[in-house]
Amino acid sequence: MKTIISALILLAILLPAALIAETHSIKGLWFDENKTSKIEIYQSTAGKFYGKINWLKAPNDAKGKPLTDKENPDPKLRNRPLIDLVILSGLVDKGDNKYTNGTIYDPESGKTYSCRGELTSENVLKLRGYIGLPTLGRSTVWTRATK
Repeated sequence: MKTIISALILLAILLPAALIAETHSIKGLWFDENKTSKIEIYQSTAGKFYGKINWLKAPNDAKGKPLTDKENPDPKLRNRPLIDLVILSGLVDKGDNKYTNGTIYDPESGKTYSCRGELTSENVLKLRGYIGLPTLGRSTVWTRATK
């Protein structure tokens, strides 16, 4: 009986913390800092986080054709559409709303950077892309979007 009571007390303590963590997940739909695209962040079966372009404010070029990954350094990939393009890869949840060990791809330049992130509130995600040291990088702030 004492074990059951201890288990219930532990559950009562841990359950609210688990619910809070879920409401502050990076999973979901995010606007980039300029609100020109929405990125859908999802979690893989391996537990890492990825983000793909879900929406573009201007999805077509001047000729009305869908935008492609034209700046990609690999010529074979330059014709793939930007919609559904994975630009955030492999982020690992380190706890305390911090994420590390990922990469972020910039389709405007065709460059990929190391990436870390921090969920500073339920609706604000600060990402830092860098080469080498995080101090030698650039931060961007994404805001949670609705569908």
